[in-house]
Amino acid sequence: MAIIRLTDIVATMKDKWTYGDKFFGYTEEFNDNHNTQYPSLLITPPDSVYPEVTPRNGWEEYSFEVYFSDLYNRTQQQNESIEQRWDNLQDLANEWLDMFLKSYMGTQAHKTTISYLTDGSLTIERNKEVANDQVLQLKMNFGWKIFSKCFTPVSNYPNQISGLTSWLRADSNVTFSIPTKKVSAVGDGSENTNGVAQTDKELQPLRYTYGGGVLDKTMFTFDSDALVSDNNFVTTGQDDFSIFEVSKINAVSNAVFGYYNLADESYIEMGTNAAGNYEVSVSDGTTTLLRKTATVDTGKYHIASLRKTSKYIYLDYYDSTSSVVLSSGNPAFIGTTSFEQDKFRVGCTQTTDGLIPPAAINTRYLDGDFQEVIIYNRKLTDAETAQVVDYLNKKYKIY
Repeated sequence: MAIIRLTDIVATMKDKWTYGDKFFGYTEEFNDNHNTQYPSLLITPPDSVYPEVTPRNGWEEYSFEVYFSDLYNRTQQQNESIEQRWDNLQDLANEWLDMFLKSYMGTQAHKTTISYLTDGSLTIERNKEVANDQVLQLKMNFGWKIFSKCFTPVSNYPNQISGLTSWLRADSNVTFSIPTKKVSAVGDGSENTNGVAQTDKELQPLRYTYGGGVLDKTMFTFDSDALVSDNNFVTTGQDDFSIFEVSKINAVSNAVFGYYNLADESYIEMGTNAAGNYEVSVSDGTTTLLRKTATVDTGKYHIASLRKTSKYIYLDYYDSTSSVVLSSGNPAFIGTTSFEQDKFRVGCTQTTDGLIPPAAINTRYLDGDFQEVIIYNRKLTDAETAQVVDYLNKKYKIY
């Protein structure tokens, strides 16, 4: 059974009204618009209930109030009776309702879709007393139910897979300034207190909540900013780990995730290379394991994962048009290299400044948007990786 949400319903309602302007909002907003192309459609935000919640019953019952308006100016009043004008408008309204209902009977996204008008719920009211005295209006009320939620658990959440050490989300457990939007800390959803923070206000990214755009999700925007982990990076047996990230990288040679240890110059990096390919790399300080995509991936929202065990790494990358699953190994790589000697960073990586004595400095700052990072202290199996990617894609709808 296809799961249909309110955003899909409103989009379909608007699509089926082809006669004039269409709006989703409140009557007051509609009456303030003097540039409307008539006849127009106004869908007001509906009430809805789940009358019966059982594991396989997710029928949501909506109560819709929809307004159809048309001009009835003085010239038209002299040449056409008001009842004829209402009849013409009602014909359009009935046709619209018919087309809308037919859109949800059959198949949606290759799944069966069934919807129903609630018995006895359809009413039509004719209204001439509107704010604009040269407009007449029909108000249609109807109850409608459709399957919108499966109450049987169908998602696998990151904390249901063993080995979770950090779970950082732009939409959860964030400390930020409301006036400036600057983010100073992100709490850890894994309950291991492995969050990230930034005390330097000049390096704090900005937090934006639901504001449209491609994802329409809460995000951090980075521009020469960085968040630093509260604790050192955590692995199993010093060398196994899995990292998942969701972001959009706007420029080449940018890192969304980085780990660097000055003592042995070992590192972990996820981001774009100089050519704009998405690239992951793990170095023991001498030998580097590296995999990259074959496409230019700047400006793309994506899901990516880096998994490592012993002398091998695995890259899984997904965006709206492509996906790759790659692996790489090198017998010269020191498989027991410890990656628990330093903290990790979101929004940049580090390197040596080349001075004597050397110091670690931030580099490859992220220019882009960040949504989520999930870290495990072991290499997840292919099946577990698919479960985490599925969770992220259901949330962010990347592909």
